[in-house]
Amino acid sequence: MWGLFAVHISVIVVFLILGGVVRKKKGYWLISGFASRPKEEQEELIRNGYPQRMGGLLIITAIGMLILLPLMFTSFKYAMEVQFGFMIIFLMGGMIYLTKYEVPKKRKRSYVISISLFIVIIGGISALSYFSYQGYELVAKEESFEITGMYGDEWNYEDITSIELMEKLPEVTVRTNGVGLPTLSKGHFKVRGYGSSLLYIQKGSSPYIYIELKDKKIFINDKDPEQTRLWFEQVSEKAELTQ
Repeated sequence: MWGLFAVHISVIVVFLILGGVVRKKKGYWLISGFASRPKEEQEELIRNGYPQRMGGLLIITAIGMLILLPLMFTSFKYAMEVQFGFMIIFLMGGMIYLTKYEVPKKRKRSYVISISLFIVIIGGISALSYFSYQGYELVAKEESFEITGMYGDEWNYEDITSIELMEKLPEVTVRTNGVGLPTLSKGHFKVRGYGSSLLYIQKGSSPYIYIELKDKKIFINDKDPEQTRLWFEQVSEKAELTQ
């Protein structure tokens, strides 16, 4: 959690500094594309208040993120989604609004670009969130077992070196390539005492299955403890048959 907290603080500080430099110190060159515009356009944008408002947008976004920051220390499960969702929507919405202060000949094109970008980004994040929250299943086949869904794969029973049912999940230290949500962890993580591991974990739903393969370590469970135990029995029995 502290790593995520540090990321949030860093983003807030960067936004405050950039917004302050743009708005108070007239560092308009920090705005994307501003420095490359003709002098006449730059002057018109400044008269319209475009760069000043862009700086203000960054500052207000930072303040909003700061106000939402204490959510991380509550029992609210979706604090991260709310904070980053606010940042993206507020920033993108603000940029669309600020298009009205563009130079007239570029205003329409800027509206189209801003709105299109907003749709693409929000659509992409929504799709990623949807697939991230999708569940997974452990399917026991004759000679192999498969874990379905994102980061899923299939492994042979003969490659299993050990399998264990744990009541407590070891400490997960680092996410290297995966999805870490308030209720779900999927993908590649580092686990204390086990190193790099594949996780398919419903948080707070004990027990957990640990499967050690020749070249892979897997932790998996289901929301339903009985389903987790059934998976353990199925894989254990098949792994015994191949030995």
